[in-house]
Amino acid sequence: MNEYFPPVLVGHPLADQYRMSFTAGAHSARHVRRIVRSYLREWDLAELTDAVELGVTELLANVVRHVPDRRCTLLLLRQADAVRVEVADGSPRQPVPSAWVSDDAEGGRGLVLLEAVADTWGVGPGPGGGKTVWFECGAGRAPA
Repeated sequence: MNEYFPPVLVGHPLADQYRMSFTAGAHSARHVRRIVRSYLREWDLAELTDAVELGVTELLANVVRHVPDRRCTLLLLRQADAVRVEVADGSPRQPVPSAWVSDDAEGGRGLVLLEAVADTWGVGPGPGGGKTVWFECGAGRAPA
């Protein structure tokens, strides 16, 4: 991740999508949030920053916790007035929203939070028998 410099920072025009493959670690979400923030600002979708950053953080936390090799691919797609985020990994383990989480639990809230901030989300087939977890947030939506 230390080698990444968004095109906006080096004077290149910004594409309508961004893809990055990496091994997620404890600090990956912080770096990815910075990248997401940069793209959303350039795409004139800055009002989605809080929701998208929270969604990305939760998906990456799931990779760190549940994917043995922690390898994943992040895809940001600019849509008309929205953004789609996909996180693909090689694990076949499907995410399952928790029906109930105790107040003192250290985990289990990620998909509940994703549900709260995203307009829609889901899971589909991913590379090599893995999965892709995705969500979309649209401009003009009511704040979560």
